[in-house]
Amino acid sequence: MTEMTSRSPSAQATGRYVVQYDRLDTEPLSVAIVDAVATFRNRDVTELEPLHYAIDTDALERLFEPRADGVRDGGSVTFEYSDCLVTITAAGEIRIDSA
Repeated sequence: MTEMTSRSPSAQATGRYVVQYDRLDTEPLSVAIVDAVATFRNRDVTELEPLHYAIDTDALERLFEPRADGVRDGGSVTFEYSDCLVTITAAGEIRIDSA
């Protein structure tokens, strides 16, 4: 996971945090999402509710996993989690916005 915006005052002022997720990495997408939300909210991951309360994590993983003909090149999913609006794109972007 690569951070694309810092947790600087300007990022906090816009209410947005963006990281790039490497879909070929061994870290599950669901773990990257929880890490990103915890960073955005300045909390420990153990303080957040389980992600599967907000979305079917198995389906989310399957949606963005590499396919036999390569990786998905379009589409996105947006859902609410831990008082945040989370958007995952096929390009591997994880965008966290204040809800």
